[in-house]
Amino acid sequence: MRMEAVMDQVRPPPPGQASAEPSLGALNASVPVRAGGFWLWRLFAFLGPGYMVSVGYMDPGNWATDIAGGAQFGYTLLSVILLSNLMAIVLQALAARLGIATGLDLAQACRERTSRPVSIALWLICEAAIIACDLAEVIGTAIALKLLFGIPLTLGAIITALDVFVVLLLLRRGFRALEAFVIGLLTIIFVCFGIQIALAAPPVQAVLGGFVPSREIVTNPAALYIAIGIIGATVMPHNLYLHSSIVQTRAYPRTEEGRREALRFAVTDSTVALMLALFVNAAILIMAAAVFHAGGRTEVEEIEQAYELLSPLLGVGLASTLFAVALLASGLNSTVTATLAGQIVMEGFLRLRLPNWARRLITRGIAIVPVVIVTALYGEQGTARLLVLSQVVLSMQLPFAVIPLVRFVSDRQLMGPFAIPGWLKGLAWTIAGIIVVLNVKLLIDTLFGA
Repeated sequence: MRMEAVMDQVRPPPPGQASAEPSLGALNASVPVRAGGFWLWRLFAFLGPGYMVSVGYMDPGNWATDIAGGAQFGYTLLSVILLSNLMAIVLQALAARLGIATGLDLAQACRERTSRPVSIALWLICEAAIIACDLAEVIGTAIALKLLFGIPLTLGAIITALDVFVVLLLLRRGFRALEAFVIGLLTIIFVCFGIQIALAAPPVQAVLGGFVPSREIVTNPAALYIAIGIIGATVMPHNLYLHSSIVQTRAYPRTEEGRREALRFAVTDSTVALMLALFVNAAILIMAAAVFHAGGRTEVEEIEQAYELLSPLLGVGLASTLFAVALLASGLNSTVTATLAGQIVMEGFLRLRLPNWARRLITRGIAIVPVVIVTALYGEQGTARLLVLSQVVLSMQLPFAVIPLVRFVSDRQLMGPFAIPGWLKGLAWTIAGIIVVLNVKLLIDTLFGA
């Protein structure tokens, strides 16, 4: 089938949503999809969005909790990382389903299916989450620049504003170029941690045992607190908005059969990509357990502490460098997805289109200012606390993305034949409930110093 024939089958928005414009504008349905042939080639056309989404599950904000969990409790919390990853796979599959089935991203669906005051409130909450995520990226990238090149944190934070030009250049070359950039950096992260795990040589039996839930996670308040932090920081609110939009960049036929195939391939893409994120998060914790916990350095909980101790404890000078390179790649990658998420949220909720450079500079500026001020006033220790605060803010926003998503994909009037079945609805609401309860507890414990 020719590309023109595929595009002719693009379905207009469902009844009641005729005012919604295509998500991401000109990028919508811009990536060609094979209409026939070997299934592996058709799957290849859909690979990409899942890897962009997976970036949020291994961003600098997750590193501190993984390091602290491994250093303090060895391999025990690997089961928590596995659980949080399985929950993420389900939620991201729901986000892809919403976008493919309705032609709306999550922001557009919130605007079309909720009252104006609720829609505005959800928009403001989501913008706060994006700024918090951007804050973590600025801090992580600035720390990586300092570790690798000796650049002061304040200057490093300012330098991160230049990434806007990278994003703009990639978008001019098409969405596939953006995906290739993200996948390239993910490969660097994967290779760095693969080498580090080989250097650390953790005992395989202990690692496998860590994926089995332990009673200590519940009975030990300190372990429970870190476990809640891992789950609370895993699913990023903006990722749900992002995924529901970028799955629509594929030019699949907007027919029921075309959408069903697109959904199968999109879920396969995100599941495989999130398993990569599972490896990275688990690798950080395993490395901390094998190096710090085994070496009696259970107090390690910050990124810079880990960098300083890795090479001396492993006896390999390359170990710390690989750690910093992976951190830099993680920070750079996260800026790409945060930029797109910001665009999707603003256009979906407000139908307000800003130039990409203006949108990026605004959000990055909002994130840079507190980093510069806190670093100047309180030094690097203050920046580490600011990183923790950003994760708490993200935790506060998460229910306001998960609950609307589960509600929408359960709505047969909106989703038609793509509404989720009863068993999946029960699972989705259970996951939403767990996330809400754990995030509320994490927030209370953080505010009151538990």
